[in-house]
Amino acid sequence: MSPELTAPNVSRTKLRIAGIIAAVVVAAVVIVGLVTRASGEAQLKDWTSEQAIPTVALVTPAGDGKGGTLDLPGRLEAYSRAPLYARVSGYLKSWTADIGTPVKAGQLLAEIETPDLDQQLLQAKADLASAQANAALASTTAKRWQAMQGTDSVSKQEVDEKTGDFNTKQALVKAAQANVDRVQAQKGFTRIVAPFDGVVTARDTDIGALINVGGAVGQELFVVSDTKKLRVYVNVPQNYVPSIPAGTKASITVPEHPDKTYTATVESSSQSVNVASGSTLMQLGVDNAKGELLPGGFANVSLDLPRNATSLSIPASALMFNKSGLHVATVGADNKVVLKDVKIGRDLGKTIELSSGLDAADRVIESPPDGIANGDLVRVAQTAPKPAEAGKSDNAKKG
Repeated sequence: MSPELTAPNVSRTKLRIAGIIAAVVVAAVVIVGLVTRASGEAQLKDWTSEQAIPTVALVTPAGDGKGGTLDLPGRLEAYSRAPLYARVSGYLKSWTADIGTPVKAGQLLAEIETPDLDQQLLQAKADLASAQANAALASTTAKRWQAMQGTDSVSKQEVDEKTGDFNTKQALVKAAQANVDRVQAQKGFTRIVAPFDGVVTARDTDIGALINVGGAVGQELFVVSDTKKLRVYVNVPQNYVPSIPAGTKASITVPEHPDKTYTATVESSSQSVNVASGSTLMQLGVDNAKGELLPGGFANVSLDLPRNATSLSIPASALMFNKSGLHVATVGADNKVVLKDVKIGRDLGKTIELSSGLDAADRVIESPPDGIANGDLVRVAQTAPKPAEAGKSDNAKKG
């Protein structure tokens, strides 16, 4: 065979080989692209699934520490307060103590001038003198007739009449004397005196003022208050009443001394619930020897609440509520969510005290994500579970 005949065959073979190589390269590129894309999609799916698992922070229920506090508005009142009224009509003659004056028991505060009562006293004394004179004459007459009773000159009936007349006159003397004593007792009411040691907190009269005592309660002239110790009245919500027995300590602050705190003690309660407010009135005592607290003023009262040794506390943000009730989300050993039904013992604001439903070893999700359910897988934040800070600064505030 000649060289001219074999050259086209060689060229054709080379072209075929080149085409095959090109096809293999293209196929390899396509295959590599498909594999790379599939791997990327798998990685994206894994990353998306990984990101879909929520990361949560955990807390452990607190079962020790001090109880919380209950902040309530209170009202300060004098331990003893006496409004003083007039018992007789007249005009105010003088007064000796103004508001803010310390007074002693029995100290004179004011005098009332009573011209009408003075005339009544003179008339009563005159009636007494007349009755005494009549009684003396009746006594002499009765004695004379009794002396003649043994003779035939008088009858026994006449003697009895004279004796009875004497007894009647004696009774009239006693009635007249009682009337004099009554008017003199009223005359004693012209002096207005302090009933106990204290401070004059009100004076609502002045010299020359008309004082008219009638059927209705008259105008109060003075108010004397014992302010060395004050009463603090607080309305406590019904559900907290069993936790605040007599002897419970409280801290008191007032607007005029914001930098000072006063200690008070629960003394008693009304032992009843007000229907309108659903609260019980409690009385506390606070020492006021320095006179810094003012009767009638507002006070903020913080009552110490005891802690129940069997209860556990968690942050309020850990509570979940749905149609099936109140729950807390906990995390098991496999990092899966376990919802537990709980009951609230006391609401202390930022902290909730639970009466049942949790164990001290439970890992509680501090702020459960929306829609979390039983069996959901979660990722635990890489921090040690922190305890719920029960009773540290959580206050139940009732306005």
